[in-house]
Amino acid sequence: MIPNNTTTPIASFLQQESAGGILLFVAAVFAMVLANSPLHPLYQLLIDTPVAVRVGGLEIAKPLLLWVNDGLMAIFFLLVGLELKRELLEGELASARQVALPALGAVGGMAAPAACYILLNAGDATAMQGWAIPTATDIAFALGLLSLLGSRVPAGVKIFLTSLAIFDDLGAIVIIALFYTHKIAYGALVVVALCCAALFVLNRRRVARRGYYLLVGAVMWVATLKSGVHATLAGVVLAMAIPMNAEEAPGGSPVRSLEHDLHGLVAFFILPFFAFCNAGINLHGVTVGQLLHGVPLGVAVGLFVGKQVGVFGLCWLGIRMGVAELPKGCSWSALYGTAVLCGIGFTMSLFIASLAFEESGVNLIFDERIGIIVGSLAAGLLGYAILRKSLPAEG
Repeated sequence: MIPNNTTTPIASFLQQESAGGILLFVAAVFAMVLANSPLHPLYQLLIDTPVAVRVGGLEIAKPLLLWVNDGLMAIFFLLVGLELKRELLEGELASARQVALPALGAVGGMAAPAACYILLNAGDATAMQGWAIPTATDIAFALGLLSLLGSRVPAGVKIFLTSLAIFDDLGAIVIIALFYTHKIAYGALVVVALCCAALFVLNRRRVARRGYYLLVGAVMWVATLKSGVHATLAGVVLAMAIPMNAEEAPGGSPVRSLEHDLHGLVAFFILPFFAFCNAGINLHGVTVGQLLHGVPLGVAVGLFVGKQVGVFGLCWLGIRMGVAELPKGCSWSALYGTAVLCGIGFTMSLFIASLAFEESGVNLIFDERIGIIVGSLAAGLLGYAILRKSLPAEG
């Protein structure tokens, strides 16, 4: 049963995301250590392990890495969709005044990093596939760092950062749908459309049992995977279909109860395991030229410079124009520190990079993950330092 206290969901979310961010960091470091040790062949063998599921003539065969990126991340996007729906209907994003500041920050925080990347890679068609990599913000990592500052962090700062990250994830969903969907299998897309129709009927009839939605969602995920549209989008569509309120729902609100059940799984298993599988960069033989290649450099500059300029710049403009206001208890310097912290793009940046390059079949001379790690690390350290100095001391 989900408690009825309206402050519980956001408080629980912040607590789990903060702890999950620390676990995420540990998983990433562990992957880096393994990838640069004598155990590297075993690490590579693990993520390349072929996994196949076959039912009659239908077969899905992928290496473990792609099962994580296509399958487990669909569950992550299901959770993102549930959070977005709840916040828009009755949470921190339920009014235009509350939406304005994080929405402006998210727009600036996607446009400016993309511009930085494009400026450094214009003219290279292959490199330009990765323009969206630095547009992401990793809420788990960011909140994990904020948790190190304890009670000094005002609730308004945490809510602003969380709301901005939700808009950021929504932007990532749109980018994936528009720019990282390639060959379309229209037969499978018809099945996706039928599943969407079934979900619509379930929603309109206010069906409360989550099992029906999840069953249709599983079929839709397989069909989406086979259609050529990225399978993670099935998670978002499923989330939008689940009713916020329904009669005789066994756990209260279906959205709230499913969100509650998925938070721990995503924060403490899916995202850390994703980081472990994707962050293992073998640095053996890496040259200065590779480090300064336009792709890793563009990603690092986009995350470290573009994010803080875009987020803080549009937030400042919105506040000065009177369409938004500073979060409660937040100074200008704390807002700037939070904007810098948005440059931690780790999980979503790695995910978009896998769509842009790792599945392209192109033999690349660079590793965009180096730029993600360098940019995220620099943004995290500077953002933490600014917030540590600007926030009031604990009483």
